[in-house]
Amino acid sequence: MTDDAEPPAESKLTRSKQRWAREGKFLTGNMTRPEEQRLPPGQHLTRDWPVLDLGLMPDISQARWRLDVHGAVEHTIYWTWEQFLAQPQTQFVSDIHCVTTWSRYDNQWEGLATRDLLAACRPREEARFVVLHSYDGYTTNLPLEDFAAEDALLAHRWSGEPLEPEHGGPVRLVVPHLYFWKSAKWLQRIEFVAEDAPGYWEVRGYHNRGDPWAEQRYSGD
Repeated sequence: MTDDAEPPAESKLTRSKQRWAREGKFLTGNMTRPEEQRLPPGQHLTRDWPVLDLGLMPDISQARWRLDVHGAVEHTIYWTWEQFLAQPQTQFVSDIHCVTTWSRYDNQWEGLATRDLLAACRPREEARFVVLHSYDGYTTNLPLEDFAAEDALLAHRWSGEPLEPEHGGPVRLVVPHLYFWKSAKWLQRIEFVAEDAPGYWEVRGYHNRGDPWAEQRYSGD
């Protein structure tokens, strides 16, 4: 198992987003259902893919990249890049919804479906949550059922090309039905746990789940 990275240092972005959470910025108070409306409330469309991170982009080559899967699982995993690519590969097309109000339609992803990862590691009965750990020290948490969504995957390609470092390459999580801060960049470890463990933004005022159609931007929403 790789050592934990230090939590990212506070930055201007961190302080701004904590202030947004306190002030309830971007909230509209509207709710929709994804089967009725493709664009969640308070969102606007963009053709670009804005880059948002904590100011530290780790330089992780494919040769150095490793993925640990551990915790409440029957089979602990420690994959190299080659071993990861040897797993079943899946392609999905899905939308991105960022908590900072932009959305981007029809993103083409390729990677390992989380359901195939679950088949490989076999979570134990007590596993109810997943904690994602990134190479920059970032963490975020998900209920197991959200991690296991039909179109969720560990992506290494976007629009037919290798996922660029600024967007989370070599590998990032993609969970399309939640705000995109839940889709951790620069994925290093996946930890299965019995008790919930809020991550970097969740302890700084962001919602613990982050459903865009319920506009769950901040804690208490």
